[in-house]
Amino acid sequence: MTSPITVLIVEDEPLLRMNISDRLDDLGFIVLEAANADEAIAMLAKHSDVQVMFTDIDMPGSMDGLKLAAAVRNRWPPIRIIVTSGHHRVGEDDMPSGSRFFGKPYHPEAIASAMREMLAV
Repeated sequence: MTSPITVLIVEDEPLLRMNISDRLDDLGFIVLEAANADEAIAMLAKHSDVQVMFTDIDMPGSMDGLKLAAAVRNRWPPIRIIVTSGHHRVGEDDMPSGSRFFGKPYHPEAIASAMREMLAV
């Protein structure tokens, strides 16, 4: 059996964050949560075991999800990144190399599958 995947969910909307976090937990992931980019950076600095970050684009604070994705790629290159939004359509050129985009609403099972695929490479 493979070891569980540790994922950081970055979503400012508490119900959406709780929903995806609970579903990924049910699917066997280890889930950490952050409400904005500043919390996410602090979590990543403390948790070297994070393998995937799943972030919304529109968030209050010092940076949005795309800027967070770029910062994470620069500081923690091995972390895989999935970006989501209900308001923006983002192309591969707008995100760090190897990242994936999911529009809202998304299916948690599709997110889990993408995370597993990204780590299998």
